[in-house]
Amino acid sequence: MNELKKLIREIPDYPKPGILFYDVTTLLKDKKGFHALIDRLCDHYKDHHIDLVAGIEARGFIFAPALAYRLGAGFVPVRKPKKLPAKTASVSYALEYGTDTLEIHEDAVQKGQKVLLCDDLLATGGTAAAAVQLIRKLGGVVDGAAFAVELTFLSGRKKLDGLDIFTMIQYDK
Repeated sequence: MNELKKLIREIPDYPKPGILFYDVTTLLKDKKGFHALIDRLCDHYKDHHIDLVAGIEARGFIFAPALAYRLGAGFVPVRKPKKLPAKTASVSYALEYGTDTLEIHEDAVQKGQKVLLCDDLLATGGTAAAAVQLIRKLGGVVDGAAFAVELTFLSGRKKLDGLDIFTMIQYDK
C-alpha cells in the first residue's frame, strides 16, 4: 500500500483553504500502480460472486468498470440528477452544508442481485451510504464497498456498518 500511496499527489488548499486534496490521477497514469490497485481490489472480492459493480459519479466510474470486468460482473452507474436517460430512482442525503441527490436507473438492479459499491474515496461516508440506500431501494443486496482511498479520521465506515469495506490506501490525518 505504501508504494501506491507514493503515487498519489497531495494538493494543499484545494478546493478551498484548509483542505488537503488527494489527487488519484497520478496513480491512474502509472500503469503498474493502477494494475496493482485493481488486482488487489479484485483479489479481495473474487469469491463473493458479485453480479454488479455500482460506481459512484465521477471517479467511481474509473475504478468500478475495471473491477466489474475482472470480477465477471456488470457495471451500473450511480449519477447526479438528470444525467441518466431512462426512468430513475433517487435518494437525497445531507451534506455538511445542504443536500445532494443520487440517481440510478430503476431497472439497473434486480431484486436479490449482489452488488459491490465502488468509489475512489471514502471520506465522511454520506455519499456511499446514500448509494447503498438507493441500491437496496431497488432490491439489490449490497455485498461490500471498495475504495481506492480512505480518510480514516473522518469515520466514514460508521455510515456503512455491516458491509465488507475494503480500502487500499488509508490516511490517518
